[in-house]
Amino acid sequence: MLKPIILSLASICMLTAGAQVKEKYWLDPAANRVNVEAPRSDYFAFETVDGATRNDKKQSSRYLSLEGMWKFNFVKDHQDAPQNFFRPSFDDGKWEDFPVPGIFELNGHGDATYKNVGYAWATQFENNPPFVEEKNNYTGSYRKTITVPASWKGEKIYLHVGSATSNLTVWVNGKFVGYSEDSKVAAEFDLTKYLRPGQENLIAMQVMRWCDGSYFEDQDFWKLTGIAREVYLYARPKSHIADLYITPDLTDNYQNGQLSIRLTGAECAGKKATLTLLDAHGKTVKTEDVALTKTSSSINWNIAQPLKWSAETPNLYKLRVDLKDGKGNLIESLMQNVGFRKIEIRNSQFLVNGQPVLIKGTNRHEMDPDGGYVVSVDRMIQDIRIMKEHNINAVRTSHYPNDPRWYDLCDEYGIYVVAEANIESHGMGYGEATLAKVPRYLQTHLERNRNNTHVLKNHPSIVTWSLGNEAGYGENFEKAYDEVKAYDSSRPVQYERAGLERGTDIFCPMYYDYNGCENYAKSNSTRPLIQCEYAHAMGNSMGGFKEYWEIIRKYPKFQGGFIWDFVDQALRSKNKDGKEIYAYGGDFGRYPASDHNFNCNGFINPDRKPQPTAAEVRYFYQDIWTELKDAKKGVVEVYNENFFRTLSNVSINWTLADEGNQIAAGTVANINVAPQGRTLVELEGFPSDVKAKGELTLNIEYKLKAAEPLLEAGYDVARQQFVLNPYTFPTLNDFISTAKAPATKKSTPVVPQVKKDEQLACLTLTGGSTSVTFNKETGLVDYIDCKGLPMFEKGYSLRPDFWRATTDNDYGAGLQNRLGAWKNPQMKLTSMKEEAEGNNRKVTCTYDLPSVHASLTLTYIVNPAGSLVVTQSLKVDPNSKEKPMLPRFGMTLEMPEEFDQVSYYGRGPIENYWDRHDSQFIGLYTQKVSDMFWGYVRPQETGNHTDVRWWNVHNAKRDGMTFTGLEPLEMTSINYETEDLDGGPRKEDHQMHAGDLTPRRHTVVHIAQHQMGLGCVDSWGAWPMPKYRIPYADHEFTFIITPQVK
Repeated sequence: MLKPIILSLASICMLTAGAQVKEKYWLDPAANRVNVEAPRSDYFAFETVDGATRNDKKQSSRYLSLEGMWKFNFVKDHQDAPQNFFRPSFDDGKWEDFPVPGIFELNGHGDATYKNVGYAWATQFENNPPFVEEKNNYTGSYRKTITVPASWKGEKIYLHVGSATSNLTVWVNGKFVGYSEDSKVAAEFDLTKYLRPGQENLIAMQVMRWCDGSYFEDQDFWKLTGIAREVYLYARPKSHIADLYITPDLTDNYQNGQLSIRLTGAECAGKKATLTLLDAHGKTVKTEDVALTKTSSSINWNIAQPLKWSAETPNLYKLRVDLKDGKGNLIESLMQNVGFRKIEIRNSQFLVNGQPVLIKGTNRHEMDPDGGYVVSVDRMIQDIRIMKEHNINAVRTSHYPNDPRWYDLCDEYGIYVVAEANIESHGMGYGEATLAKVPRYLQTHLERNRNNTHVLKNHPSIVTWSLGNEAGYGENFEKAYDEVKAYDSSRPVQYERAGLERGTDIFCPMYYDYNGCENYAKSNSTRPLIQCEYAHAMGNSMGGFKEYWEIIRKYPKFQGGFIWDFVDQALRSKNKDGKEIYAYGGDFGRYPASDHNFNCNGFINPDRKPQPTAAEVRYFYQDIWTELKDAKKGVVEVYNENFFRTLSNVSINWTLADEGNQIAAGTVANINVAPQGRTLVELEGFPSDVKAKGELTLNIEYKLKAAEPLLEAGYDVARQQFVLNPYTFPTLNDFISTAKAPATKKSTPVVPQVKKDEQLACLTLTGGSTSVTFNKETGLVDYIDCKGLPMFEKGYSLRPDFWRATTDNDYGAGLQNRLGAWKNPQMKLTSMKEEAEGNNRKVTCTYDLPSVHASLTLTYIVNPAGSLVVTQSLKVDPNSKEKPMLPRFGMTLEMPEEFDQVSYYGRGPIENYWDRHDSQFIGLYTQKVSDMFWGYVRPQETGNHTDVRWWNVHNAKRDGMTFTGLEPLEMTSINYETEDLDGGPRKEDHQMHAGDLTPRRHTVVHIAQHQMGLGCVDSWGAWPMPKYRIPYADHEFTFIITPQVK
């Protein structure tokens, strides 16, 4: 008998072990939605028609919020999670209160991790799907006791958790309910049989940092843990609408509308649904009763000449569905947005309502600097407002479904959406190891696309489905493509890694450069080109954005793209000194998996302040363009680049300026230009006889006459500047008198008007009330004094300046090392010569620069008025083996702290660069030095201005120095030295933040002929375009310093 008993015990142990393994859903690729409700359209069903009309579920008696504080336990390692915590008898008295929604790492538990290439566990264990370790697998256990309304008895009761990363397990009153993966879609569970209405009930949940599904969530963003989005219970009658599918279409040359409506009922046999289409004013357009069957019921409506939906004209209708019993009593009522529009691809173009719209897009992660994944509706509206302000008309939900409320807002305000599924297995690579080729993971690819399409299908703002991002390509994606197309044939489907294979309707590459885009646009390929990511906006970037849009506007097949990306993902934090910083990868924890600040790729700051780069986006995305036709008569041609709206709500405001000083202005109140139309407009009040003394500029601004959603009246939606009469730069002779001094009868020469005082250590030349002192050991100017007031900060000289603080794009291209010879090149003074030249005195210093195989000549001329003319001349060795281009060709100096203001005539007011300056107009500006620095999340080059005619750095009394060029200068005045902002040869060696910086107590002035461009093609290898580089060649420029003291 002993042997059979032992066998029975072994069998029992095996069964128990088997049950334990089976319950480890977090390691089972086949168990992603255990007892989870099938995905359906995102609506809330109300108990009254009035409730559905208001559409505020929080006012419904069928809604119960679960947001707020829960009892919470955190463990670093999953195996240490409390056992049986879901039982009602468990004592949670020592557990903390924790917010729901809320993120572990931002509420005191665990370390926020940022990783782009590779998974967040990269420093801990090797990839081996579906395996993930329990070590460092943060686990949060939640408990909350609630009282379910007694009125819910007999109803179906569901739990809605909007987002749980990376997974969610639910128990109610001690019983297991279900398990869910896919952290970016809602998990809904039927709790009816577990809850006791009218009594207290315990809901317990557990969330883990990693599970097998994490192999599909390797997106380029913060890897955080917790619950985000809405969490609530809701009740529904046993008979209810299980799903609603609305497909709009346009017919008869896009004039008339069609609606295909499919209703799926639950226990609805014998019931009827009253369908009512309402316009924006709540008036009934059409209504009809539909008898419901056990499965689904369909109806098709023809609507004569409805108002069309587009991003330009987001005309929304509402479809209300009233479910009624056999006696006509209301069971429930729900509302969905309807937009009449047609999306198609024809003749190699992406069409909206028959028009080949331009996609002026951006990628957007759901990220808040304080909440992380928890993003409020107010923040969403703010993001859309910023998009509207910057002429952005499209967003890609990189790289997962967003909170459904986001799509409601895009419907309402008008944003084209590429809706992406939550699939990115980037860390597995794109080769044979990609999960796209593993049959075991077909289910995951299909499920995650269903979670996207089945939930969001009714939103008119969604114009394209995206199967995922950077997850390789294989049969799994082809089958996902087929399933999505079969489910919804009204929209195109795209996937970047499909390239030109069959799994995408749009050619949507990433970071195609200018030549690649133009070559494709010229090709015979029949798919439109819309880059899913382009113009990598990391740090001080967006140089060369103009050139992208020159190509887009030239070739019909190239229809735009989505900038990477919208907002810097940095998190608000404090450094060790308690100063506020924006933190990025590597700022949290020990030995973290990190890709440094590569998550800070936005043109909008984490706090939603537009960065300087945003101005260029706003400019080249604008929808109104002007061509000057007759400068004497003030006639311009206005081009309306919109496809669906006229310019009836826009006025022209023009100003005419003589070297920045306004001499005339006017308004053209009505310019009703048709979509895609061009109209000649005569600027009302334009002077017939303009007598300008200098450079004449015409500024055109297009302003809203009446407020539009999220935009105030008077907001300028487009602007351009024209130079009618070019600037006349001074010549060298304007500052230097070359005439010889007259002689007396005895031929005794007259003493020159510039005085000379020489000592062993220094040489001082004085012209008028200004003295210039040279260091004879270095040949550099150490002092300039005007009427006894020092203009230079003590200890600093006027010196050559070939370097700039390395930008993120520079680092990506390795330019900090490739061009490193120019950072602090050795300068050997080989000669210094002083001599009279006419009424002036001239100092010539020559240097050998052995590290760059070049020589440098600095020529200084002091004139009798006290101006200092500086010429810097570089001669390179054409036979040098190494020929690094120059980051900057200029000079720099420091002025005392009191010189804290700048008045200038050039491009402003926002910083601008050689390849990023079209948005900034030539004009007169006055700014504080402290305001000319922009704190990029990680410090780098900032504050530059181009096309400068003159630049005056002064104090409150307007004492200071004016810098003038014989050609346009590039100028900077900030309170930081270049080394303060430079990260050195390898930026990953240390963390730097703008918030760490302490401004210098002096003003740093950079004077340059040019600084190389910024580039924007990518941030991991691309250089600025050749035309925006400073080649290794001979260079020379001249500028004049004129001190003034009242």
